[in-house]
Amino acid sequence: MSEKGKPAVYLVDGSAYIFRAYHAIQKLSTSQGVPTNAVFGTARMLLRLLEDERPELLAAVFDAGGRTFRHEMFADYKAHRPPPPDDLRAQFPIVRRAVRALNLPLVEVPGVEGDDVIATLAEAARQAGHPVVIVSGDKDLMQLVGPGVTMLDPMKGARYDPQAVQEKMGVPPERIADLLALMGDSSDNVPGVSGVGEKTAARLLAEHGSLEEVLAAAPSMKPGKLRERLMSEAEAARLSLRLVTLNRAVPLPLSLSDLSVRPPEPEALRAFLAEFEMSELARSLFLERPRAETGRYRIILSREDFDRELSRIEKAGVCALDLETTSLSAVRAELVGVSLSCAEGDACYVPVAHRGPDAPRQLAAEVVVAGLRRLFEGGRVAILGQNLKYDAIVLLHRHGLRLEPVGGDVMLASYVLDPGRNSHSLDSLTREFLGLTPLTYEDVTGKGKNQIPFAEVPVERAAAYSGEDADFALRLWNLLLPRVRTEGLEPLLRELELPLVPVLRDMELAGVRIDTERLHEMGKELARELQRIAERAYALAGHEFNLNSPVQLRKILFEELKLSPGRKGKSGASTDSEVLEGLAATHELPAEILNHRQLAKLQSTYVDVLPQMLDPESGRLHTSFNQAVTATGRLSSSDPNLQNIPVRTELGRRIRSAFVAAPGCALLSADYNQVELRILAHLSQDEAFCDAFRRGEDIHARTASAIFGAAIDAVTSEQRRQAKAVNFGIVYGQGAFNLARQLGVPRARAQQIIDQHHASYPRVWEWVAAMHEAARRDKAVSTLFGRRRRLPDIDSPNPGVRANAERMAQNTPVQGTAADVIKRAMIDIHRELTARSLRSRMVLQVHDELLFEAPEEELGVLQALVREKMEGAARLMVPLTVDIAWGKNWDEAH
Repeated sequence: MSEKGKPAVYLVDGSAYIFRAYHAIQKLSTSQGVPTNAVFGTARMLLRLLEDERPELLAAVFDAGGRTFRHEMFADYKAHRPPPPDDLRAQFPIVRRAVRALNLPLVEVPGVEGDDVIATLAEAARQAGHPVVIVSGDKDLMQLVGPGVTMLDPMKGARYDPQAVQEKMGVPPERIADLLALMGDSSDNVPGVSGVGEKTAARLLAEHGSLEEVLAAAPSMKPGKLRERLMSEAEAARLSLRLVTLNRAVPLPLSLSDLSVRPPEPEALRAFLAEFEMSELARSLFLERPRAETGRYRIILSREDFDRELSRIEKAGVCALDLETTSLSAVRAELVGVSLSCAEGDACYVPVAHRGPDAPRQLAAEVVVAGLRRLFEGGRVAILGQNLKYDAIVLLHRHGLRLEPVGGDVMLASYVLDPGRNSHSLDSLTREFLGLTPLTYEDVTGKGKNQIPFAEVPVERAAAYSGEDADFALRLWNLLLPRVRTEGLEPLLRELELPLVPVLRDMELAGVRIDTERLHEMGKELARELQRIAERAYALAGHEFNLNSPVQLRKILFEELKLSPGRKGKSGASTDSEVLEGLAATHELPAEILNHRQLAKLQSTYVDVLPQMLDPESGRLHTSFNQAVTATGRLSSSDPNLQNIPVRTELGRRIRSAFVAAPGCALLSADYNQVELRILAHLSQDEAFCDAFRRGEDIHARTASAIFGAAIDAVTSEQRRQAKAVNFGIVYGQGAFNLARQLGVPRARAQQIIDQHHASYPRVWEWVAAMHEAARRDKAVSTLFGRRRRLPDIDSPNPGVRANAERMAQNTPVQGTAADVIKRAMIDIHRELTARSLRSRMVLQVHDELLFEAPEEELGVLQALVREKMEGAARLMVPLTVDIAWGKNWDEAH
């Protein structure tokens, strides 16, 4: 019995919350693509619980993962449960961060299921005289309901006391375990008694009492299948009872006194919600700070006032710049206005192209650009901003003004401080570091069909918006730069990231020529091939169907063809690529579907789309290179994403053949040879690994020779393939399970290959272990150039989350150093091309490859220059080598 006056203890089934939220809210993510639907839903449910129930004592309980006593009791426990979807699994650590940001007690115990933790806490609270409220919809937890213990299902708004449990389940709480033992549970692979469902199980228990009494009565029951199964599967039922009965005596690392609910720290919660772009929740909690007087922003309309501003900026020696334009595409954008700030809380806005009946007379763009040239060219004033590459492209493309050297970029300062951060946008950083809520673009232009071009925004409103951007960029730079220095990251920022900005500017402006006729012909061939594949698929299925319909495909594969389903999602058995690849070994249809999907994606992503993306002025394709997206430091590209063009397939080569040189020019490709493995050799200092590179040997053949005990010249192509897989598997933290799947060999054989690799290159594996240890010590790892990646999950009690952090610990120093190496090479090559006034220009960067467009007469000079700079970009214990070729198109240059 609960003692009068003692507060209730709320025990939240956190793991169930995550799954329910994930399925209740579809496709929610941040602007950087980080999935957040489960995080948002869980946080919202917890906040609603706090508001509705006002608990004083609460624990959010999560499964820590890993094996439990139930696996020891029954090896196949949960054996058939499919892994959670990748976008859900990625949210597990973020949900835990959300709970901590709400300042709620979080409980997870390694080796113990969350339900057992809840059972133990409930028993302890009950014995201490506290009422207990179990917050869950899981019927397994109904066995805990009793005097002083109720259950709340917030999703259904239902509360269960013993009578409510009886009404819902047909048995009282003390018989729930018996009910579950008879029914079994396919999701946990609890066997139960075959053919016994919930209603039959409830009837048997109502008639006979407990499970043991049901089994004892079985011989005297009316002959039939039920009697036979109860008798023949009695031991399975008893095992099931042990599996479903919750343990109420788990050793816990805390006591009831640790479960006090305290208000969240506003700054920490605001930072978390800002990082994951949950402004709706922030507003509901009144965490969006009211818009205060953020600064004094003047509108400059006269030449005299503009000259006065320029003089102020020259004296300050520093200026944050923000452009307002007509387009998000820097290559197509035209200038509308400029904001400048040289002191915190102060900025001016210079409109140049606002229009409308109330628009004032404005300075000509040429006058304003001439003033900017006076400030910035030659480095007289340090240029600051947010994503200055955009501004640099607009000013150079439209007005011939080169913004260089770049003095500071807030986005890049944030990126070097924490490359794994979800967003480096000015909005996100302003909310987190300045505690201010900036105006949004929609605030001044409107939304949807009512949105107006920025050039039609009233100048006063534009000044408030744009002035903030320049002012906040300056404030953030002044705040972040000392942190960059404190963490020893200023050389990375000053010598690598900031000098790369003008390199990417010139690459994006250069663009690349596309043979649209070749793509048009390829599109027609692809359409015919897709039709042929569809007809073969119809023949294999026995009738026509929509190849793009998961519902129809699911019915054909698993109902009509009786193929074995793999993972199941909310809507049934999965038909994703991984499942189809597994099924392709047993039937031809999945292989045809995979082929159709691949060709259709390449057609819709590249073949049909590239001609539509050409700039109308230049007639060339201008992709965007993203400098602050990947956690490893690698560049990515968008509009279009050129990283995903297949390298080794025939169709990939044909797509690359449509990237062509201008008349009188050639495309030169320079591709690092096995740069990641060379970096791994340097980092590990394994003598055998290094020796192979010093001798110029084929590292994969050398590895195959060591693993399989064959002479290098006797290594088969299959042995080399397996050796290559395990070599690169080290870089990406691949274990025996994934290696076995990749090679198509038994897991034991994959482990044997890995063990042989251990014996052949022991220092490599010692380095891997050292990286894991360093990550646990520092909660971060670094590249040779000093780039750091934070790994807060390296000590996670969840084995899957921890293993992922360990993979990052060994991958980031290798892949991140490779990224830094190619960035260094790009800067050095760009600088030399400019110094020598060569007409050759860098046009693309994809993975470890640089692509140049060069006049044919400069090819010899360019080849020598590129080789020198790329091979000299880093000093390693083994040589960096570059494969260089050229041709009239990208494919020929390989």
